[in-house]
Amino acid sequence: MKRALLLVGLLTLVLATPVLAAGLPTINIGISEASEPQQVSTALQILLLLTVLSVAPAILLMTTSFTRIVIVLAFVRQAMGTQQAPSSQIIISLALFLTFFIMAPVWNQMNTQALQPYLQGQISQQVALKRAQVPLRNFMFAHVGEKDLKLLLDLSKAPPPANRDDVPTLTLIPAFMLSELRHAFQMGFLLFIPFLVVDMVVASILMSMGMMMLPPVIISLPFKILLFVLVDGWSLLVGSLIQSFSG
Repeated sequence: MKRALLLVGLLTLVLATPVLAAGLPTINIGISEASEPQQVSTALQILLLLTVLSVAPAILLMTTSFTRIVIVLAFVRQAMGTQQAPSSQIIISLALFLTFFIMAPVWNQMNTQALQPYLQGQISQQVALKRAQVPLRNFMFAHVGEKDLKLLLDLSKAPPPANRDDVPTLTLIPAFMLSELRHAFQMGFLLFIPFLVVDMVVASILMSMGMMMLPPVIISLPFKILLFVLVDGWSLLVGSLIQSFSG
């Protein structure tokens, strides 16, 4: 647990590096009048650091596989028409644990290459933050779409980067999120097809029997659940989600 919290803090600081480029200030509890410009600068750094830490969970989720996983799981629940089963808490919990499973190699690299050497005093703070960015950026580059990245680069009106190292992290993150949204909706579309077929078949049968007043959803729901169970849907879904990040 302690190592996980340290990794979360390191990841937050990595993404906040452009904001805190001057370094991380030490914090002393006390209020006094600033007599030098450096003291005002330190106070502003502390304010920015606390602001970034308050949105640390959102920053953590934006740079991981959580976005794609939670959207796909929500699509499955909606396609089956089971309303609140599984509940939102279960979907988010499953998405979080799958995210930990998928991101474990990346976080292990950050821990080995940056966090542990820094805690042992072998490298400086700036070197640790720079090293920690490499595994995270490699993961996002592996799954970001070229069109999305090009779109954000064009909108930033920055000079075209010569290589990956020249792409700013604050440009890479929204491009990565756009790609994750597109992949999630593509998977959601494919998941809807078999359940839609079941709904259409049940609706056709009811119409042929003259039972037009009976909602087809009531009859098709047990068959959709049965279909999902027979094909071992949860295992197939989780396996597909994990394999979509292994390429």
